[in-house]
Amino acid sequence: MSETEIKPETTPEEISEVPEQTKEQLLEEEVAKLKDQLLRTAAELENNRKRFDREKEDLVKYALTGFARDLLNVSDNLRRALETIQKETLEPTIKTMVEGVEMTEKEILTVFQKYGIQKVEPVGQAFDHNVHQAMFEIETDEHPQGTVVQMLQPGYTLHGRLLRPALVGVAKPKQS
Repeated sequence: MSETEIKPETTPEEISEVPEQTKEQLLEEEVAKLKDQLLRTAAELENNRKRFDREKEDLVKYALTGFARDLLNVSDNLRRALETIQKETLEPTIKTMVEGVEMTEKEILTVFQKYGIQKVEPVGQAFDHNVHQAMFEIETDEHPQGTVVQMLQPGYTLHGRLLRPALVGVAKPKQS
């Protein structure tokens, strides 16, 4: 057996043959090694805890993504219904019903805001492929190239994460 190495299977008799100074040195090395392992394990546990907390927070934050996407269609349909109605020609009883639909739309938009769902209103902004989906290009000299000039359908984000891109028309220079 070497003077500088004590293995777990070393018997007490073999250890007693090792000089006292070498024993202390070996024990100090073993303590340092175990302390290092302990610190690394503690750091790894702390990193896992932080990662778990982040994942838990994201899960809670984005749990309603599917439900929110489904509600976007309801909101769109309410808006389409209101846009097709010509209020000036309506009878008083139907005007009251239209006001109820308007109130319902306002309430759903309030609920969206409460839960972090934001509408993307891109008209006049530069096209951003992260939140817009170009459906067509419009030749124009009135707007710089790449500017959103028409919105077919609004987009939405949930806590900054895209739920649905806005469907838009984008400006391009007129051909001569």
